[in-house]
Amino acid sequence: MVSRVLVACEFSGVVRDAFLARGHDAWSCDLLPSERPGPHLIGNAALHCRNGWDLMIAHPPCTYLANSGVRWLIVDGVMIYERACDLHRAIDFFNALASAPIERIALENPIPHKYAKQGIGQYSQIIHPWQHGHGETKSTCLWLKNLPKLVPTNIVSGRVARVHREPPSADRWKARSRTLQGIADAMADQWGSL
Repeated sequence: MVSRVLVACEFSGVVRDAFLARGHDAWSCDLLPSERPGPHLIGNAALHCRNGWDLMIAHPPCTYLANSGVRWLIVDGVMIYERACDLHRAIDFFNALASAPIERIALENPIPHKYAKQGIGQYSQIIHPWQHGHGETKSTCLWLKNLPKLVPTNIVSGRVARVHREPPSADRWKARSRTLQGIADAMADQWGSL
């Protein structure tokens, strides 16, 4: 059965292409153009959620939600107003995707800090690249709606924190946000056939 799949907040095309390779009608959507040629919508992903999709895999921006960024939210015991506003906008966007009128949804993000978790809720599972053929660590949380937990496909040795150690650069966020091929393939194989 062919599913209509929206891969929200994806500029890389990795997850989209994994679904396309299995015969699904898959589209990526991001504010940026796609790095790979293929079906891609440019714009706010929340505005494209009502187009009759069967499955959405969303990668909402994590800058204000991730545990790694909480140190910028509270400085010297005081919550920074501008950062708190950004956090609330990020929570609203995350929840807009989570509540989209799509039967099956997976949202992906790093481990959230306690203030974000109050707004986006508890994740369904944590996965790592080393469970899907890449000898790396990167705690990745999945919030699942009408989807089973992702089952490891190729557990490999090696526990390198490559993404965490990505050197500073203007595009560091891009390198850190790309979904690795093994995880994209697992999503397409396990969720595309439902």
